[in-house]
Amino acid sequence: MNATSDFNWGKLAVVKFHAKIIAAHTFTTMFQSAKSFMESFFQFVPVGRRASATGVLFFFVCQFLLATEAKSIDDNWPQFLGPNGDSHAPAAQLPTDWSDSKNIKWKTDIHGQGWSSPVIWKNQIWLSTANENGKAFYAICLDKNSGKMIHDIKLFTEEEPRFKHAFNSYASPTPVIQEDRVYIHFGSYGTAAIDTSSGKVLWSRTDLECDHFRGPGSSPILYRDLLISHYDGADVQYVIAMDKKTGRTVWKKDRDIKYGTDNGDIKKAYSTPSIFNIDGVDQLISPSSKATLALDPLTGEEFWRITYGEFSATARPQYFNGRFFINTGFSKAQLIAVTAGGSGDITDSHIVWAAKKAIGSKPSQIVVDGLIFSAADKGGIVACIDAKTGKYHWTERIGGEFTSSPLFANGNVYFFDQSGKTTIVKASAKFEVVAKNNLPDGFMASPAVSGNALFLRTKKALYRIEN
Repeated sequence: MNATSDFNWGKLAVVKFHAKIIAAHTFTTMFQSAKSFMESFFQFVPVGRRASATGVLFFFVCQFLLATEAKSIDDNWPQFLGPNGDSHAPAAQLPTDWSDSKNIKWKTDIHGQGWSSPVIWKNQIWLSTANENGKAFYAICLDKNSGKMIHDIKLFTEEEPRFKHAFNSYASPTPVIQEDRVYIHFGSYGTAAIDTSSGKVLWSRTDLECDHFRGPGSSPILYRDLLISHYDGADVQYVIAMDKKTGRTVWKKDRDIKYGTDNGDIKKAYSTPSIFNIDGVDQLISPSSKATLALDPLTGEEFWRITYGEFSATARPQYFNGRFFINTGFSKAQLIAVTAGGSGDITDSHIVWAAKKAIGSKPSQIVVDGLIFSAADKGGIVACIDAKTGKYHWTERIGGEFTSSPLFANGNVYFFDQSGKTTIVKASAKFEVVAKNNLPDGFMASPAVSGNALFLRTKKALYRIEN
């Protein structure tokens, strides 16, 4: 008996074992069925060689499970701006050339009106929509491969919906999804948890008051067993964490911000929070009007804050190399670089730089290897900013108006405008246009990616685009 012989026995056993697992599809999470794996593996190994084959088992199975887990991560797009909330799909080989008749795997019309972005888990795509008059609210589920409707669930009705700006929709917040459950959110009009297999509503809430004034916009996020949402209205402003299993309130934190006015239009905001781990501590970065707060996601207690003059913050905060990048909102947005750390009001001590040109108030900015890419709301201007210094590498006019956030994939940045045009540029400090494409309807929602497929929601339809 020698090491080579043992290794060959191990390879043979693993090959048979690997085939058995693929045929049976017996596991869903890493190491969940480790015991059955061992039993299956050792059926193919002679008794005298089992001790030495154990190391081989560990090596090959870990490789297989890690590869499977990585594929699962690549296939899922569970929240607004993707797995990490940064609009990155670096491994995806997305198309750069399409039209309404080229590289379209399927197109599905979506009834009503909704600017929420699609979320994806395995073979399901979920998104929300509402009647244009705001009197009925729906959750929609499509089959990822075919585009066929799986669920079309009427969740809430509202006899007297509040005013909504014509630019917004009543279904602008993006859902958030996990294994077996999706959370659909319409701001104060209602939040529901749905079983993704049956379409059954597991719990719902319509008791959280807030006058969004221009319509809802903030998307919920998941953290451990919590569903966390912003309610920054003209009348009340707070952050709430609910038990994701029951909908019960775990904590609720009123905003303690000096707005400098009684005008509710200045107090409202639409940003989606992000969670980053800083020196071993998870921090909920929570932008609002006039200030951004860092909160403990388990309790809502404040770590630090910065203040600024703008209001109606909309973009999602980003983090790179020890700095937060925070968009201040309307009327003319700044992008502020904030050094991580500190406590209390760190406005004077931790702001490193502020960029003001070509900073959109609606689209989020994205950070790629020390470069920040931004699209202005109007004027068709896009920019690349150095994350360390705040200096501009380039600003260019590509045309269009932007609400959808850009996407980074396969070395490129994709910009989606309200007319339906996508401009693709190199993710580089040197401006280079890769391609331009058009669809017959405009983009208000942000994109989603699964595998090598790009999912784009226009004003009336959802497209799967793939080479």
